[in-house]
Amino acid sequence: MKQDQLLVEVKDIKTYFFLDEGTVRAVDGVDFNIWRGQTLGVVGESGCGKSVTARSILRIVPKPGRIVNGEITLFRKCGENGSGQTEEVKLTDINPTGRTMCSIRGCEIALVPQEPMASLSPVHTIGNQIAEAIMLHQRVDKHVGRAKAIEVLDLAGFPQPKERVDCYPHQLSGGLRQRAVIAMALSCHPSLLIADEPTTALDVTTEAQILRLMRSLQSELGMAIMYITHNLGVVAQMCEDVLVMYMGKVVEETTVDALFHSPLHPYTQALLRSIPRLGQKTRGRQRLESIRGTVPDPYSIPKGCPFHPRCTQRIRGVCDQEAPPWLEVEPGHKVRCVLYKP
Repeated sequence: MKQDQLLVEVKDIKTYFFLDEGTVRAVDGVDFNIWRGQTLGVVGESGCGKSVTARSILRIVPKPGRIVNGEITLFRKCGENGSGQTEEVKLTDINPTGRTMCSIRGCEIALVPQEPMASLSPVHTIGNQIAEAIMLHQRVDKHVGRAKAIEVLDLAGFPQPKERVDCYPHQLSGGLRQRAVIAMALSCHPSLLIADEPTTALDVTTEAQILRLMRSLQSELGMAIMYITHNLGVVAQMCEDVLVMYMGKVVEETTVDALFHSPLHPYTQALLRSIPRLGQKTRGRQRLESIRGTVPDPYSIPKGCPFHPRCTQRIRGVCDQEAPPWLEVEPGHKVRCVLYKP
């Protein structure tokens, strides 16, 4: 892609949590780019660092965690309607609670959290909560804020937005609460929408509706999406490029087509083998494959490749001793594994 289409650049980010039990390396040297209009999928098991990576971009890592290394750069378009020159903003260099970061968070970079009931205030109406975000970033009065809240609820496919704008979260179904959260994230037309497993708690029918909604809104608003999930079926439907994460590191980076047709890392291959396939006959009572073992203790990550205790292709004396290199095996297809060393 053209360099002027670069939106966010993440370089060697390390986010650690310093606890009494030890140091948790939640994100341990992650590099990737997000381009304008792109849908980037981030997949992996629970605890692999997906959500902490997103929180690092937004600068909302909870204490005692903090970014200890690396750079995150936002390339924002200046001028009316973003038609001017590109300005570089080093998100890792500015105060996370300062005016600049607060003007970016929720406006240029927005988040759709995993569980809407945990992110919506139970004592305020959804209209008040959306209008508050609009008034904060667009400097309008409460009447204009309310009108814009109704408008963005309608944009998010919320039924009868004028009548339901004064509903409290507990009065809405799970799907409608998720649409309200999406409406809040889209209220200021962000350049990047980070969706952190937004459909996990929804039934499959509502999930399909939310995914269609996000795709239509992306084409309409021209925003990029960073979609965090553990569901590879959603990745196939939503994404163009994919990062596979394990124990705080990106172990494979490629296009979605290459991920499903020619996965390289043993962890990616194991994830794909564990997916049930429609129409595939099973022999007798054959069980689905699973990845043996469990994710290592974050306080004592094994030496060498962190996946080697669970890997069926490990090389003794190499994988348990040597940190795997980051290799570009094919143009645009990178993997962190000793199996592909020249």
